[in-house]
Amino acid sequence: MAGGSVTKAALVEEVSRAADLTKKHAEVIVDTVFRSIVTALRRGEKIELRGFGSFRLRQREPRKGRNPKTGDRVDVPPKRIPYFKPGKELRELINREPGPGPGRGSGLSEPGSGPGRGSGLSEPGPGPGRSSGLSGPAAALQEPGRSAGL
Repeated sequence: MAGGSVTKAALVEEVSRAADLTKKHAEVIVDTVFRSIVTALRRGEKIELRGFGSFRLRQREPRKGRNPKTGDRVDVPPKRIPYFKPGKELRELINREPGPGPGRGSGLSEPGSGPGRGSGLSEPGPGPGRSSGLSGPAAALQEPGRSAGL
């Protein structure tokens, strides 16, 4: 989707197609992943999805602000803000130059490239040893024996 947005409905559609599930089952999976992330953050936990990135909370201290309409000073209460830090592998996949096709060379998209290695992040496309085309947590949901780290 060049220049567009990926919606929850589009994620559900992709999970449904790639895992050969009904849209209702795919929606349950997507909702469960999102809910698990929110629940963990509410408990103050950090979520680490190897190769994809991590979610954590940042604490904002109370401060004095201004009402933009009236100019009056107001107290802004402390709050917790969710923060996403992309992983090294995700940054490399996003910034990598497009290659000529399968066997592009970096090995980043090869899950299981050694004991305990490979995050399952991949680009869609055919090829031996390739995942289903799902990335990150969605790939881990489909591939038996893999954990999304939640």
